[in-house]
Amino acid sequence: MKLYQSIGPNPRVVKMFVAEKGLDIERVELDLMGGENRQAPHLERNPSGQSPTLELDDGTCIAEITAICEYLEDVKPDPALIGRTPKERAEARMWTRRVDLRICEPMANGFRFSEGLPLFKDRILCVPDAAPGLKAMAQDGLTWLEGQFKGPWIAGDRFTLADILLFGFLEFGGQVGQPLDPKFKKLTDWFERVKARPSAKA
Repeated sequence: MKLYQSIGPNPRVVKMFVAEKGLDIERVELDLMGGENRQAPHLERNPSGQSPTLELDDGTCIAEITAICEYLEDVKPDPALIGRTPKERAEARMWTRRVDLRICEPMANGFRFSEGLPLFKDRILCVPDAAPGLKAMAQDGLTWLEGQFKGPWIAGDRFTLADILLFGFLEFGGQVGQPLDPKFKKLTDWFERVKARPSAKA
């Protein structure tokens, strides 16, 4: 396998997932700032022009972080980061989806349409007027999650893909003007627990 990666929260999530799994995968760094991901031959691997992309030994390419992580979970079931049973997998997928839609996506687009506009305006459709609302949506999602959080992890007793996904994006948010508000005490404590894991240094 070969992992095409770059800077940014999406590759960060997969790198951390790979580290938690203890997998040794060849890495190829894409020049995101130079737009290498939007040029051939990467567009042949991933027509969305995004990173990361996992290339299998037979040449098949898998994009989208959740799809990549699900594939790696199937390849190496232990440690289980999605689940061993249908119930566990459903719970992890549920929380991953909630985190992605309510927090990660609006946070990322809030950045792309404002601070990141010079980089993204010629690469994707950008709606600068939407940026404040998207950032507010991400904060609303965090407020909701703080109220739902029972801990120690997002899905309860198990550390899962949902934790890795949210950590990667909150870490990114802290670098681009959307830091985790300390008023979210449960999530702040959770963030520090995830940050202390060896995989967070991957």
